[in-house]
Amino acid sequence: MGRPPDPHSTLVPVRTTAAPGLTPDLIAGLPCESPDTREGRGAGPVGGGSRWPQRHLGLPLCPLPGPHWAPIAVAVVAGILVVSCLLCAICCCCRHGHRHGKKPRDKEAVGLGSLPGTTTTHLVQPDMDNEGDPKPWGRLLLSLQYDFGSQEIRVGLKQAADLRPGGPGGTADPYARVSLSTQAGRWHETRVHRGTLCPVFDETCCFHVSPAELPRSSLQVQVLDFRRFSRHEPLGSLSLPLGAVDLQHVLELWHQLGPPGTAEPEQTGDLCFSLRYAPGSGRLTVVVLEARGLSPTLADPYVKIQLMLNQRKWKKRKTQARKGPAAPYFNEAFAFLVPVSQVQSVDLVLAVWARGPQFRAEPVGKVLLGARASGQPLQHWADMLAHPRRPITQWHHLRPAREVDRALALQPRLRLPLPGS
Repeated sequence: MGRPPDPHSTLVPVRTTAAPGLTPDLIAGLPCESPDTREGRGAGPVGGGSRWPQRHLGLPLCPLPGPHWAPIAVAVVAGILVVSCLLCAICCCCRHGHRHGKKPRDKEAVGLGSLPGTTTTHLVQPDMDNEGDPKPWGRLLLSLQYDFGSQEIRVGLKQAADLRPGGPGGTADPYARVSLSTQAGRWHETRVHRGTLCPVFDETCCFHVSPAELPRSSLQVQVLDFRRFSRHEPLGSLSLPLGAVDLQHVLELWHQLGPPGTAEPEQTGDLCFSLRYAPGSGRLTVVVLEARGLSPTLADPYVKIQLMLNQRKWKKRKTQARKGPAAPYFNEAFAFLVPVSQVQSVDLVLAVWARGPQFRAEPVGKVLLGARASGQPLQHWADMLAHPRRPITQWHHLRPAREVDRALALQPRLRLPLPGS
């Protein structure tokens, strides 16, 4: 016989239908029973009556059966996680092995394979990290000889090597400029060598230096990249104190070039003009374009053109004076008749004149062209002869008037090839 129900107990329906949002945990808390058990307890029909709580009946808890796809989903998720872990491990191993397996080959390439295994990483850094390495600026081969009788030092510019390119093309048009620190305004320029980083200059220049001036004099050499229509790009420089050099013997040594100096040698300005020569008619056309870098204290600058034959003044012309500017623009053309038989004997001199503080016209600087010229003026003259009937335009540094006058009388003649010869 069943016991009467406890008035303080809570009645629970026999079949409780789970709500749509009921979680599996709540469903798992329902009792597991059979119809016989219900009849033995005296339960009422389905939908009515009452029953005792489970904890009073001693019935075991039994979870309701879940959906059939749940184990499959769990297995698929676990498989995906395992495969992801394996792929990550394989990638890490490949990167680790690639990083550590490549370094020994690099060490063998730079000659470090014989070093012990304790070599640190900074020992195999590229050479470009060495800031004290002078190689990027190149080298210069010089010869020095001093004549105590004439008190002249003879500087031989032999060649340069391993110059740094001046532009994006990976090459340069180098030339060298030589001067002494005690002789401002005087320098010697070599010919321009096209498209090379290892030019062979093979030129010699002389400077008059007394024995008393030798200890405080320095030989200044600048290597520059030639630019026809703009300022020339410095490639390297060398400063050699003559007091530290034994000039009793002829010296020929390689010298490392340093970074190019920021200070240009003292100059009096630049002049731009074009040359054109027609061999058939013997017509030499000079077009004076403009000047720049003149002293602001000068006034009314103009250009005087002189054509000399056999060291004598032959023909002369001059431009109109410009009022006061330090960069006057002329744009005036002049024609001279020079037969082919005489073109090797003429010297062309362009001089910039201006009124100074004393209101008197005086030469600011000169440019000498022809067979007696040297450096860039000689190169300009040779380009004019090599390209007949075509104007060749170029900027030139103005040199002191006395130096040009002295060069006209002292420098030997140089035969240049004529067009078609």
